[in-house]
Amino acid sequence: MLIHLSAEITRRVLLEVKLMEQIVSSTTASVGSEESSFLPIGPSKSPDSTEWEMIQTIIPPYILALSLLGLLLNSFVLAVFVAHKDRLTVAEIYLSNLALADFLLLCGLPFWAMYILDEFNWSYGDALCKLTTSNIVINFYTSIYSLVMISVDRYLALVKTMKARWLRRTLYAKIMCFVLWLLGLFLSLPTIIHRKVKFFEEYNTTSCILDYAHGSSWKLAHQILMNVLGFMLPILFIVFSSWNIIRALARRMENAAFHDFNDAKATVLVYAVTLLFLLCWAPFQVFTLLDTLCDLEVLDVELWSHTLDIGGQVSVYLAFLDSMLNPLLYVFSGQYFRRKVCAIYRRARHQRRGSDMTTFQRSVASTYVNRTEQIRPVVIFSPKDQIGR
Repeated sequence: MLIHLSAEITRRVLLEVKLMEQIVSSTTASVGSEESSFLPIGPSKSPDSTEWEMIQTIIPPYILALSLLGLLLNSFVLAVFVAHKDRLTVAEIYLSNLALADFLLLCGLPFWAMYILDEFNWSYGDALCKLTTSNIVINFYTSIYSLVMISVDRYLALVKTMKARWLRRTLYAKIMCFVLWLLGLFLSLPTIIHRKVKFFEEYNTTSCILDYAHGSSWKLAHQILMNVLGFMLPILFIVFSSWNIIRALARRMENAAFHDFNDAKATVLVYAVTLLFLLCWAPFQVFTLLDTLCDLEVLDVELWSHTLDIGGQVSVYLAFLDSMLNPLLYVFSGQYFRRKVCAIYRRARHQRRGSDMTTFQRSVASTYVNRTEQIRPVVIFSPKDQIGR
């Protein structure tokens, strides 16, 4: 993940060096005279500083707003899953794991907002450079494979109802979530190893980049790994599960005795979350693939470099939008989630009323005791004294 964040910086520096040499030798016109659109459909021949200025102006406030809202919404989702008294279902365990991944991913984005705002000058040290970027990679893989497990769970519930019932246990789901985090950590090792802070003396800038010291083969392997394990393979699992789920639901709908739409409603939420993920992350994967084709010399690097620079930047920040929008899908598409929220609200309201009533009863009892003590009768003679007399 975020290969473009370093590749674009490095490529931009190299292009600017070439352009400076061209200007000195008077072989080409000034860069400012070149025309290009913000996101050209076809290749571009040179970078446009105006577009980078737009990115540095628009992206930081966008990331900060997205992070703040996303952290609040994902905190709300996690609080609902934790506070509800009923045991979580298998699908809800995976959804809560997805919400946790989104939450942690959003925690590191403010650093990138300040990084861009400071014109790609990283001032937070090498440790945070590795931590924030590897955090994004880990949570990217955890998110996509959480969606895979949700689709597989729906497949087992609707297609292999009897045969795979023993697989749909909450204990197995929790173990699988732990395995997904280990997988994300393992797949982020290239980022942890190669991400570092590097000083560019000619520009007096310290940047957090992916520095492949052993050659471009490491970068190529990293990008292929991301395309295959981070997108193509998960999509195959999701498409296979979805196709069989749709067929199973269609057969159930044809049955006149089938009147329970709960499975269909739960499946709608799964599809909504999956579709949102694809819409947000597909552009980034496309630009990663194009960058890979350039490294393989299938595409002309000089012609496509500008498209990859700008497109890679815009697509990666579009991808982060997924982490903020997921909680909204839970609220608007998840019937069971809304029921959980209502149940928690009613329980909290009932407990508050009970607490208020208890306080009121204690107050009344205390008042009664005080008044009773005040009107206690005065006994002049005891009954014994009266008998003696």
